[in-house]
Amino acid sequence: MPISQTIIRFPEIDLHTRDAHKLRGYFGNFFREKSELLHNHMGNGEFRYRYPQVQYKVIEGTPTLVGISEGAALLTELFLRIREIDIDGVKYQVHQKNIEARQVEPEASVAPNTYRFETLWMALNQHNHPRYVEANRLEQEKLLEKILVGNCLSFLKEMGVFVETRLQARASLQEKKTRFKNNSMIAFEGMFEINANLPDWIGLGKQVSRGFGTIRRVV
Repeated sequence: MPISQTIIRFPEIDLHTRDAHKLRGYFGNFFREKSELLHNHMGNGEFRYRYPQVQYKVIEGTPTLVGISEGAALLTELFLRIREIDIDGVKYQVHQKNIEARQVEPEASVAPNTYRFETLWMALNQHNHPRYVEANRLEQEKLLEKILVGNCLSFLKEMGVFVETRLQARASLQEKKTRFKNNSMIAFEGMFEINANLPDWIGLGKQVSRGFGTIRRVV
């Protein structure tokens, strides 16, 4: 079943990749009354533990907002109201902004597709981090591929897609260090194959609303 996706870009504004969470803070506050989808917190302040349908990214320096499903309609509605972006007190006037609205159809596929992580993939959590650190290279690769499958299944489930086919992933990843909330974290860059059709620019893994784990299909 087709699902709506909206992508908004601000090509005249140049930011660092690490500024993605500041975009989330700005838009989440600016449109706070509009929808909890924008900041992933419910009205009582508790965190909304679901796949973020609005995601904030900096792709090759360009601030980018990605909405999927309900988030797509929300970004389309808010597009004309975006006239400036405030990052740490620095106000960027929005003179040019682009919107792309399209229909996507996430699903399992017969043949594998190849994807590249355009931003670092934060795969590990408090449960699998010790397993990764203590494993040998081959075990680490298998663990990451298992996590990738889980990430893809979680996304598809959130989109209402039931997968009867067994998903299988193969990955070629390099370990990187990144800073998150003043802590040093293990993250990954590289490519992977999986027998699924996934929309470009969505995020997989942890902290996707802040720009981590953004994927793009390699043709």
